[in-house]
Amino acid sequence: MYKVEAIVRHHRLEQVREALKDADIVSWTVTDCRGTGHAPEMAHTFRGSQYAHSLTQRLMLTVVILEDQLEPTIAAIQTGASTGEVGDGKIFVTEVKEVVRIRTGERGSGALS
Repeated sequence: MYKVEAIVRHHRLEQVREALKDADIVSWTVTDCRGTGHAPEMAHTFRGSQYAHSLTQRLMLTVVILEDQLEPTIAAIQTGASTGEVGDGKIFVTEVKEVVRIRTGERGSGALS
């Protein structure tokens, strides 16, 4: 089993959702996050004062999948999230040793469905 975490732009969420759905990936989580990278610093105005910050708002998608779903999941996220511009995000893949369904105590790949 693998955990795929992807940092993507807010406005690309619907495209990523559709691409994951097309890849038969239906269970995942989205979290608001902020971070820095190669994207340029943003300037904002608040109550007449302008300020700049380097923390960009993004979304983090998290999904735990079986090995045979790994490449289709990565491809779906990449297709849905890509704009071709700096700041499109990153995809991180880590191995998952165990999954436990809280309600039933079921473990392993059966706990994913």
